[in-house]
Amino acid sequence: MKTFKKRVLVVVFMLGTLFNYANNDKDFNTKVDAKKVKIVFKNVKKGNLLIIKDKNGVQLHSELISKYGKLIKTFDFSKLNNGKYTVELNKDFEILINTIEVLSNKVIFNKSSEKKIFKPVIRTKENVLMISKISFDEKPTRIVLFYNNKEVYKEIVNSNTILNRAYKLSKEIKGDYKVIVYNNKKSYIKNFKI
Repeated sequence: MKTFKKRVLVVVFMLGTLFNYANNDKDFNTKVDAKKVKIVFKNVKKGNLLIIKDKNGVQLHSELISKYGKLIKTFDFSKLNNGKYTVELNKDFEILINTIEVLSNKVIFNKSSEKKIFKPVIRTKENVLMISKISFDEKPTRIVLFYNNKEVYKEIVNSNTILNRAYKLSKEIKGDYKVIVYNNKKSYIKNFKI
C-alpha cells in the first residue's frame, strides 16, 4: 500500500510539473502597456549611470545613481515613437543592456536581447600602459594611442576571450598621452602623462 501511495504521489508531481512547463510562455518577449514601464537592476552602486537611447544612439535620458542595492525605476514610454530603444546601466567594469521595442503604444521587452559588455581596464604605471579586457562576444578591439593629440600607434586585436596588452613607452618622451579603446560600438578613453 505504501509503494502505491508513493507512485501516485510521484505521478501527481510529474503531471504538475508537465502542466507547469506546458503553460509557460516559450516566447520571452513580454508585451505591456506603454504608459508606464518599471525597470529593475540589482546590485547597483552609487555613481553608476542609467541611460536610455534610441536606435540611432541618441541619448533620451541619463541619470546618475545615488544609492546602493536594487534600482527600481518607472518610465513613461507613451511619448516615444515606434522603434527600438536600449536601457543601459553603466557600472564600474561592465555595461548591462536591455532592449525594448515600442510598437503602436505597446512596449515589448525582449529577454533574449539582454547583454553584458565588460569594459576594458586601462592602467598606467610609470611608462607602461596596460590594457585588459574580457570579451565573450569575440568582437575585434581597436586600440589607438595619441601623444600630444597626434596619433602615434594603432592596433586592431582579434582576441578570443581575454585581451592583455602592455605597451612600454619611452621615459624620455614626456608629455600628454591619450589611449582610446573601441569595442562593441563604444569607446573608452584614458588620458595620462609621462
